[in-house]
Amino acid sequence: MKFRIFIRFGSSPFILGLLFFLPAGSLAFWEAWIYMGMLLVPILFAVLYFLRKDPELLERRMRMKEQEKEQDLLVKFSGVFLIAGFLIPGFDFRYQWSEVPVFVVLSADALVLMGCFIFIVVMKENSFLSRTVEVEQGQRLITTGPYSVVRHPMYSGVLLMFLFAPVALGSWWALFPFIPLPVILILRILSEERMLRRELEGYDDYMDKVRFRLIPGLW
Repeated sequence: MKFRIFIRFGSSPFILGLLFFLPAGSLAFWEAWIYMGMLLVPILFAVLYFLRKDPELLERRMRMKEQEKEQDLLVKFSGVFLIAGFLIPGFDFRYQWSEVPVFVVLSADALVLMGCFIFIVVMKENSFLSRTVEVEQGQRLITTGPYSVVRHPMYSGVLLMFLFAPVALGSWWALFPFIPLPVILILRILSEERMLRRELEGYDDYMDKVRFRLIPGLW
């Protein structure tokens, strides 16, 4: 399992590097270096921590195949937009389509880092946090920590990590492929909650106690 984890997470910098620097045609794409640092350094420390404390969680995060066709379709659909959203900033850097002030780029990086922090806190709170939508035998309902604020805090972190990625990468044009992301997350959450209400004991009562799914005070 450790080898699989090393390959999966160890390949991330190279994949992101190809997506960013090949279209840019230069390693001087400084926004990409900072974004990768904000995204990958916290994840690296989290992987090392959970390898010691909760390797079963990382094993769950390695699962890729969705059990429900609806979820599988949403994941594939979102993947297309994410790849497009990560390719455009490099071309934007090369051809200078956008002018994003440095303080705006760094502010977006701070929000990306906040999203990573939320994601890691959620992982620590919920050992059953799988990449795929499923309920395991013996899984218990988590209502503490970030789950006492919103019902799907992992997606709250993901939203910050990726919705502000185009600005962190210095590209206004890359915002367009990321526009469908909130809609895709909403559809995924609604589908996931139908399954959770059906298969996870106590979820209906939890929905009554924690009103908001994704953003406190909004939805």
